[in-house]
Amino acid sequence: MDVKNYKCPCCGAPLRFGSDTQALTCKACGNEFTVEQMDQVADVESSTSAADQMNWERPPVDTFSSENLQTMNCPSCGAEVIGELSTIATECPYCGNPTVIEARVDGALKPDYVIPFKVSREEAKKALENFYRKKPLLPKAFAADNRIEKIAGMYVPFWLFDCDADVDMSFRGTRTHAWSDREYNYVRTEHYMIRRGGDISFEKIPVNGSTRLAENYMEAIEPYDYSELKPFSTGYLAGYMADRYDVDADDCIPRADERAKKSSEQAFEATVRGYATVLPQSSSIHMHGGKVHYVLLPVWMLNTKYKGKMYTFAMNGQTGKMVGELPADSGREALMFGGVFAAVFAVLTLISFLL
Repeated sequence: MDVKNYKCPCCGAPLRFGSDTQALTCKACGNEFTVEQMDQVADVESSTSAADQMNWERPPVDTFSSENLQTMNCPSCGAEVIGELSTIATECPYCGNPTVIEARVDGALKPDYVIPFKVSREEAKKALENFYRKKPLLPKAFAADNRIEKIAGMYVPFWLFDCDADVDMSFRGTRTHAWSDREYNYVRTEHYMIRRGGDISFEKIPVNGSTRLAENYMEAIEPYDYSELKPFSTGYLAGYMADRYDVDADDCIPRADERAKKSSEQAFEATVRGYATVLPQSSSIHMHGGKVHYVLLPVWMLNTKYKGKMYTFAMNGQTGKMVGELPADSGREALMFGGVFAAVFAVLTLISFLL
């Protein structure tokens, strides 16, 4: 199986894609190379010989319980590393050598585009630390553990859908008029049936192509700036984790249609103005002319377990938008509630005394 190791042409040390420089950087000698330059370097180590090949073999049945796990040999140090069938970019935990498994990004498996990381690892860690500080009920033990160091940058597979929609909607609207005379107050309510119809086009509706990552987290860190999409090159993956899709485009179409239809309804409802109330009555939306692109989008991820429960944090690797769930210290929560209750009780007691 062909693999590509991005190593410095000057000193041979591993190259990693830098979010700040937007180039492949060598920490050993300080040289930087653009992705385009490294793609053109003839001596980039991509050997298929037995010595350099990233060999994937199915492990013994009694060693792993999951059929999705395989072992590989690092082409730099020879260590055996456990990986998953969907992995397309990883690094050896022993020597730190970043490796891209090219056979998993060839042909139909090759992404069309990629958005490179713009948020660095240090920036992601700092943002997570600030996220911790703003949570007074966070258990001290959770914050004290060095969990932030486990944050990992990974490219997540997405399908981007382009489509057109024919929309026909109806609404029931009301307008009210009020007036008075010397004897009575009057209110007249007028009822209207409102129709809206037309075409609307969508570009790059994102749908998560990985079952390993929760859809609600991936949608919560949107949007991405798709004007920064780059033609795919394995150079952008150097130093990061990356998975190929395990949900194909056809299976993602229902979610793309759902998002397009909801956006269509919101867009057309926003055109109904000048009414006191507006209630949708019927909606007929037909999708057509669909196109799809396979892309890799940057995400900083942290999964950490605390008292038997898994907590997940996800950050948009381009914009820095972050979502996550944190545990609450029950003791601190009780103290805070007790303090608020005592303060309210004291105020009520003072008011009753004054009265």
